[in-house]
Amino acid sequence: MKHMSKYFSSICLLFSMFLTQAQETPTTTSPKEVVKEKPNAEAKKTAEVAKKDSIPAKTDRYGLRVGVDLYKLTRGFYDSDYKGVEFTGDFRLTKNYYLAAELGFEDKKTDDARLNSTATGTYIKAGFDYNMYENWLDMENILSVGLRGGFSTFSQQLNTYKIYNPDPYWGEIPPLTSGQKYSGLSATWIEVALGLKAEVFNNLFVGFGVQLKTLVTNKKPSGFDNLYIPGFNRTYNGNFGVGFNYTVSYFIPIYKKKVLPEIVKKAPKK
Repeated sequence: MKHMSKYFSSICLLFSMFLTQAQETPTTTSPKEVVKEKPNAEAKKTAEVAKKDSIPAKTDRYGLRVGVDLYKLTRGFYDSDYKGVEFTGDFRLTKNYYLAAELGFEDKKTDDARLNSTATGTYIKAGFDYNMYENWLDMENILSVGLRGGFSTFSQQLNTYKIYNPDPYWGEIPPLTSGQKYSGLSATWIEVALGLKAEVFNNLFVGFGVQLKTLVTNKKPSGFDNLYIPGFNRTYNGNFGVGFNYTVSYFIPIYKKKVLPEIVKKAPKK
C-alpha cells in the first residue's frame, strides 16, 4: 500500500508539470518575417527602358506661313515715283522643303536718259525653298535657297521722250510729252532666291531675301523697251534683274510629325 501511494504521488507530479508547461506555451505562432529581395540587374534595365519610353518623342510642326514685304509696303512713303505691295507665303512639305509663292502689285515711274515711262501691273511667283539650316531643339529658323518661276501682266505709259539729235549744234531738243498707254504687256522669268527667316516671337518671323533673275519672255510696247517690269524690277538694258525683300510673316501650324531618330551605322571591325 505504501508503494501504491508513492506511485500515485509520482503520477500526480508529472501531470501537474505537464499542465504548467502547456499554460506557459503560447497557442499562436508569430508570423514569419518577410525579407525583401533586391532587384537584379535585368529588372533595373527593364525599369530604365520603361522610363525612356515614357519621354514624349520630338515633333516638327507643319503649316502655312503668310507675310508681307515691308520694303515695298513702306517705299511709297519716301519715293513718290513708287507704289506697291507684295504678299508672301510658304507651306512646309517635308523636313527641309517648302512650297513658296509671292503675289504683288507695283506702279513704278522710271526716268531714263531718253524717256520717262510708268509701269503698272500685277505679278505672281511660285516655286520652292530648301532649308539648309539645322535647327536646335524646337527652333524653326530658315536659311534657304530656292527657285521661282515668275509671270507679270502690266501696262506701260510713255510720259515723256527725247528725240535723238546727232548734231546738237542748236542745243538739246526738250523732252516731248506723250501720255500714250500700252496695255496687254507681259513677261516671264526664272529667279534664284536666297533667304533668311528668324523667329523673333512665338510663330512670328522676320526675314530678308535676295533674288537673281533672268527674263524668259518679254512682250514690249512698240517704239521703246520695258525699263521696269512689275515683279521683275529694272531690266538694266538686258535680261538680267535683281530684287530683294524684307518680310514679316506669321506661321499657322496645321499638323505635327514625329522626328525619327537617325540610326548611326558603325563600321565593321577589321
